[in-house]
Amino acid sequence: MNVPRAEVLLRPAPLNLPLLLPSILPLPSSSVPAPLLPSHWLGRPAGPPRDLKGPLSAPPWEPQLVPALRPAGEAARRRRRRWRRRCVPGPLDLSFLTARSIHLSIHPWGSAMATFSRQEFFQQLLQGCLLPTAQQGLDQIWLLLAICLACRLLWRLGLPSYLKHASTVAGGFFSLYHFFQLHMVWVVLLSLLCYLVLFLCRHSSHRGVFLSVTILIYLLMGEMHMVDTVTWHKMRGAQMIVAMKAVSLSFDLDRGEVGAVPSPVEFMGYLYFVGTIVFGPWIPFHSYLQAVQGRPLSRRWLQKVARSLALALLCLVLSTCVGPYLFPYFIPLDGDRLLRNKKRKARWLRAYESAVSFHFSNYFVGFLSEATATLAGAGFTEEKDHLEWDLTVSKPLNVELPRSMVEVVTSWNLPMSYWLNNYVFKNALRLGTFSAVLVTYAASALLHGFSFHLAAVLLSLAFITYVEHVLRKRLARILSACVLSKRCPPDCSHQHRLGLGVRALNLLFGALAIFHLAYLGSLFDVDVDDTTEEQGYGMAYTVHKWSELSWASHWVTFGCWIFYRLIG
Repeated sequence: MNVPRAEVLLRPAPLNLPLLLPSILPLPSSSVPAPLLPSHWLGRPAGPPRDLKGPLSAPPWEPQLVPALRPAGEAARRRRRRWRRRCVPGPLDLSFLTARSIHLSIHPWGSAMATFSRQEFFQQLLQGCLLPTAQQGLDQIWLLLAICLACRLLWRLGLPSYLKHASTVAGGFFSLYHFFQLHMVWVVLLSLLCYLVLFLCRHSSHRGVFLSVTILIYLLMGEMHMVDTVTWHKMRGAQMIVAMKAVSLSFDLDRGEVGAVPSPVEFMGYLYFVGTIVFGPWIPFHSYLQAVQGRPLSRRWLQKVARSLALALLCLVLSTCVGPYLFPYFIPLDGDRLLRNKKRKARWLRAYESAVSFHFSNYFVGFLSEATATLAGAGFTEEKDHLEWDLTVSKPLNVELPRSMVEVVTSWNLPMSYWLNNYVFKNALRLGTFSAVLVTYAASALLHGFSFHLAAVLLSLAFITYVEHVLRKRLARILSACVLSKRCPPDCSHQHRLGLGVRALNLLFGALAIFHLAYLGSLFDVDVDDTTEEQGYGMAYTVHKWSELSWASHWVTFGCWIFYRLIG
């Protein structure tokens, strides 16, 4: 295709970092897999570039454009779509290009964008995307990091405990206001409601159930549009953290793991702990109490913070500058020629691009939450002569190069995996295993918001992980081989452990897991219109995206289930 030339110069656009929170349903440590949610707490920038000093307005799940900042016209809409790459603007944002001669062409996947040759692309990548993305990411989070460090130093001063709790409440309130402004009132209302129920039921042995029902009603009312949809979506992430902490504390009280109902300032300090209130992760009540004790500063602590922050920024730039352009720049598959007569393959490559970009934006949130929680003094275990700062939220290698979908589920968000297993799945087991799986699925769906595409992904993953689990369990029994979803312990009784056939079968299931991830990740494509973003991804969008891929993952899962029944 002949394409006109334009005089343009690549200029990085300011980053408007969305509030991202981990949100995937992990697998309970039971023999039956639970459903998974590929968390979205991931989003896109909240609007056209603006002053970085201003507060963020992007909601953590489905960020909206700021209406007052929206340029008019279809041309502006196209510019915004190009601008809205995951987390930050892409390196080829034509709305900010002037005065350098490059070729304009059609992106291999069909959307108009500036396409460099591979050599030109890599020359522009460093200055046009990588460095600006990292710098602007730090510009957006430095204040939260400073508050976490200030609280950590304040707790070292030997203040009375109530002042320590009050200081973390103040830090949490300031952080919420910085990111959410007055919309934080819905989080505050939820926290007050939780303590009221906990106080009224202080003599009951079923505080966890009562509080869970209260939170369920509150969240359902919000989802049923008691509150403006856009406003409610902004607060989902912080509400999820508050709800998880309150529920875990109530069940710990019922089990006797926490002796008495905490005082109001202690309870609010736990809920609004500055290291976790914005980006997570969930931490148990005893970890919060250890954090406010003010443990000594150490080189290991500083190294952990620096490592997590560096990995967070690395994942941010990979999600923004590599994921969306994986083909053909980084993996040269000659995308134009590929698309000429093979649209189905191109759709799968695009789905994989979307999945990779989505995954790394999740890892960005996971590592950033590690950094903020550790910087504030949480996330350690006590060794004999030192503290081991070992908080781990995600394991990217287990997701990108998985052994199984079960491993993907458990490695996506480890703290939430523990929470769902310990406080939802185990408590629901009295209803039966299948009912417990359904309750776990419903709890995850409610925490992450009742969006059709999220519910569809959850339900699909419930079947995918379950079928994979039972099939590999049966194959392991029939073949006496180490082909279970999880790695066998060293003393397992299987006859075949490391043979070529065992390795080949495990690699086959690993490739199948990558196939499922690409299929499910296709729903998180960035090329959607503004109305879809504001109202949530509906049924028509979900059906359309999966229809483009011929419902392949569902058919493969059904085929695996048939095979499982035949070999039984």
